[in-house]
Amino acid sequence: MFNRDRCLRQLAAITSISLVAGCGVLPFGSSDEGEPIVVGTTSAPSTLDPAASWDNSWELFRNVYQTLLNYPTGASGPEPDAAESCEFTDSSNTVYRCTLREDLEFSNGHALNAQAVKHSVDRIRNINVTGGPAGLLGNLARVQTQGDREIVFHLNEPDATFPFVLATPALSLVDPADYPADRIREDGGVTGSGPYGLSSYEEGKRAELERNDTYKGFADRRNDAVTIRYFQDSTAMVGALEKEEIDVTYRGLAAPDVVDLQADHEEQGLQLIEHAGTEISYLVFNPGDEWAKEPAVRRAVAQVVDRAALAHKVYQDTVEPLYSMVPKGLVGHTTDYFDDFGEPSAAKARRLLTDAGITEPVPLTFWYTTDRYGSQTKPAFEELKRQLEASGLFRITLESRPWKKYVEGYQKGEYPVFGRGWFPDFPDPDNFVAPFVGEQNALSTPYPVPEITAELLPASRRESDRGAVARQFEQAQRILADDVRLLPLWQGKQYVAASQEIGGGDQALDPSTIMVVWELYRKTSW
Repeated sequence: MFNRDRCLRQLAAITSISLVAGCGVLPFGSSDEGEPIVVGTTSAPSTLDPAASWDNSWELFRNVYQTLLNYPTGASGPEPDAAESCEFTDSSNTVYRCTLREDLEFSNGHALNAQAVKHSVDRIRNINVTGGPAGLLGNLARVQTQGDREIVFHLNEPDATFPFVLATPALSLVDPADYPADRIREDGGVTGSGPYGLSSYEEGKRAELERNDTYKGFADRRNDAVTIRYFQDSTAMVGALEKEEIDVTYRGLAAPDVVDLQADHEEQGLQLIEHAGTEISYLVFNPGDEWAKEPAVRRAVAQVVDRAALAHKVYQDTVEPLYSMVPKGLVGHTTDYFDDFGEPSAAKARRLLTDAGITEPVPLTFWYTTDRYGSQTKPAFEELKRQLEASGLFRITLESRPWKKYVEGYQKGEYPVFGRGWFPDFPDPDNFVAPFVGEQNALSTPYPVPEITAELLPASRRESDRGAVARQFEQAQRILADDVRLLPLWQGKQYVAASQEIGGGDQALDPSTIMVVWELYRKTSW
């Protein structure tokens, strides 16, 4: 099993601090058991089928599906959930065995057995959705069942991160009767075994969750029902909170709204809880584009971009500049991009271009999504355009699409340069490098880097002590900084805003910064 002691120390930053002024002890309870807690977010699912999603759809999945392993409150490493126990059974970390809890059921009453687990995993690779989660299973050789409760995962190479993979919502367990082995489920339904059932769903608008009475796992649900409302922007979401139309906001609070809440939340009868986070924002350069494929162009962009100005002017210091694909708080974080490029300099960027024989302003089109990463995304890209054009070296065109169309575009390779955010699949540096490299990756932009994929990542995965992998990830980031195929911009914090009557907000984010709504409850007394 894992040596988690060092990992716990490295992940100490992934904790939460409350900004709420105390009003006395507020014991746990539910004064209105029949009234759902209403959570607002700007992050709507792109799909309801786990085999099709490697995005923020996971935030819903975590609460309605179950995984073999998950993160109990306060844990930094995965522990059994649908499983009764899981462990590597060999010294080389290539054979991982799980035993299911007894008498597990899906929400439709069908048995959740070893065969269902194998089906859930195998269909991800069989369907192999473009931009889907199959890339997480690249090291899996085969899944074997032994009776109804034993599942054995055979890996191609040692991989101490495999338990983390099994804990991601991508590996949600689904009923073979409702989820075909060779295609995505298309009827808009959900059949899971998680803490809640999905009683109704209106795409882009709301999801109604009700307690699943057949659930068997570690989640101690502190409410009976939750409604998730999906908003297009932060302003509307905060307005709904102030009008008491929702109880909690999560994911998508714009910087001005955070700043206002920091100043006025007590007067408004609200609370604001700040969680240190590992969310990152970055640019992706498409090597299929005539200009973005040029290393000198990419390096010149990196030389001009002013992250500090972006963090201060647009995000009002609710994010901080990031010079590494691995964020602060995790093993292997570096400052390679700052070490290489230093302070923004148009003169240095000009020399990079002229040395490559480029003497005219470079035309580039930057794409961003309008409804995934918060309402500051548009002004952030406008600021990037301003910075780059002020250098006299670039002509930037901005284009945007809603998330679902946006995904289709980058999967087809349509965008020369595009913006992405990353909320970690699991709290390990592997997850800030491995998803972005290789022929099949989360960006649908092939990035073959044999030194990383064939040497550094395999070496790091042989190490059970996840605090001892700094060298491999420092080397990997040296390669990424030299290529500048990926350009990190900022690292964010996570904020939960809620009415004073709601408790549990300080415990409601797991180590992957996904909200586990079972921690939320209504306070019974002041």
